[in-house]
Amino acid sequence: MGFLSRMRVAPQQPVTRPIGSGPIALHNSPMAKPAPCEVRQSNGLKDFLRELDGIRKGTLLDMGPAWQNTLSFFIERGFKVYTEDVLTAWRDAKRAEDDRLKKLAQGADPGDVSPGARAERFLKENLRYDAGNFDAVLAWDLFDYLEPKAALKMVERLGDLVCPGGVVLGIFHVRKPEKFQRYRVHDAQSVELIPTPQLVPPQQVLQNREIQNLFANFHSSRTFVGRDQIREGIFIR
Repeated sequence: MGFLSRMRVAPQQPVTRPIGSGPIALHNSPMAKPAPCEVRQSNGLKDFLRELDGIRKGTLLDMGPAWQNTLSFFIERGFKVYTEDVLTAWRDAKRAEDDRLKKLAQGADPGDVSPGARAERFLKENLRYDAGNFDAVLAWDLFDYLEPKAALKMVERLGDLVCPGGVVLGIFHVRKPEKFQRYRVHDAQSVELIPTPQLVPPQQVLQNREIQNLFANFHSSRTFVGRDQIREGIFIR
């Protein structure tokens, strides 16, 4: 569980990180220059919140950056919120492994460097929570930036972490995205899209059937395609 990529936030408590991990950099602190962003209506978010209606003292994992907007939105609704910027951690892990391979002596065995094996090594150090720990997960568009086998490993881990009846919100691009952006909750009906320097290049464009197959072990799923050709998916464990 990477110290530099995760924090835990409990209701009515200040935002903190594990001891020894250094200071937090909230992405929209009062002192930071606000990033220009687009606000889009989100049927996926509305459906996500509908599934969570009635849950008291729930637990949510945000797999993107620690935006204060998103944290406050769910904390005010009684959720205990965990954040782990998985895509940043994935980029850093890939860079570290690429550096290791460059330093190998000629003829040395590099080990299994397939996307699936890399994902298994990554998950030994990240997303390490108890089984069934979460009622809800904001996965955002993570899966578009993972190789197919790595995306499958990630969904398998989520299947372990989400409790029965728990819900995952995912976002998918209908075509290869022209720009990279991160997401945060704006209000109960919309999300903000924040342009950001690209962490990793997109790896796949998943069609609806492929998304359904990826989440085949979840109890049910449904998707929504917006006018901007962004597909949102709700997956219930």
